[in-house]
Amino acid sequence: MKAVSSLVLLPLLAAASDCSVETATVDGIEVVRLLNPRERVEVSAVPSIGNIAYEMKVNGKNVFWFPFASLAEFRRRPVLAGNPFLAPWANRLDQDAFHANGKKYALNPTLGNLRRDPNKNPIHGLLLFSPHWKVVKVVAGEHCAEYVARLEFWRHPDLMAQFPFAHTIEMIHRLKNGVLEVETVIENHAAEPMPVAVGFHPYFRLHDSPRDDWKVHVAARERPVLSPLLVPTGAVEPVSLPDPAPLAGSEIDDLFTSLVRDASGRAEFWVKGKNERISIVYGPKYPVAIVYAPKGRDFICFEPMAAVTNAFNLAHEGKYKELQTIPPGGSWRESFWVRAAGF
Repeated sequence: MKAVSSLVLLPLLAAASDCSVETATVDGIEVVRLLNPRERVEVSAVPSIGNIAYEMKVNGKNVFWFPFASLAEFRRRPVLAGNPFLAPWANRLDQDAFHANGKKYALNPTLGNLRRDPNKNPIHGLLLFSPHWKVVKVVAGEHCAEYVARLEFWRHPDLMAQFPFAHTIEMIHRLKNGVLEVETVIENHAAEPMPVAVGFHPYFRLHDSPRDDWKVHVAARERPVLSPLLVPTGAVEPVSLPDPAPLAGSEIDDLFTSLVRDASGRAEFWVKGKNERISIVYGPKYPVAIVYAPKGRDFICFEPMAAVTNAFNLAHEGKYKELQTIPPGGSWRESFWVRAAGF
């Protein structure tokens, strides 16, 4: 990473605190850092590029996969890396339209803000590298550091034209006792219920062993059957992976449901190398997981999802009963956690 060109500590922080928050300018781009020196963990995020957390350094090693020499390079040609946020829908839709509350809403491709998958279907929503996030609050205490960023979706006509539900999103990055929590809060300002199918696409890497020596724990009982266009058909089948599943000579690229949860309602997925281990823990309102570990790549993705792929349209067809909605004036809130050991 290129050297920091300027560094400004936020004035509300106490120097004696174990945890702190700082802002810095890297390659002319504002970065927010959460520091937990007692646990030797440092998290860096870039609000103006999708509010993506691109580093979680544990003893100097980045838990996230971020294959760029500088933030300037990332800004010039951004691709999925770090911890991208996918909204207002994650993954793909099966057409240039979606259904909500019994109505069909057509997408407008001429606005230029749709991403396409290889089959030309809309994918990963509208906010992937959005510049609209604003830092609104920072907090530092003895054991915790956090910052809050807000995106006021309703203020942007090109976004509202594609997804006409007025809402605000807050994302809280919280570093506590060496564990990163990413909390998302969505407030529905619309007069109708707002469907929720958001998700995250974090990329992780281990440093102590090659990819083919990694082993994976998948905390799920069922796998939705996908069509040739990679959208669920409505059928499911049992998960048949060994536990843990070795990645040697194989790959994983699947959607999982019926997550295995502990008494608190959380589900834990993990990848382990020789000594290093990364766990990602899903809160109860993330009922869906995607695990993506392609051959020949030194990363793995454990993706927390509020709904299955193409959930809006599958729910309209009666093939998906679990679609979450936010009532008018209500909110949706959930977290996932990233914990590293052995680094």
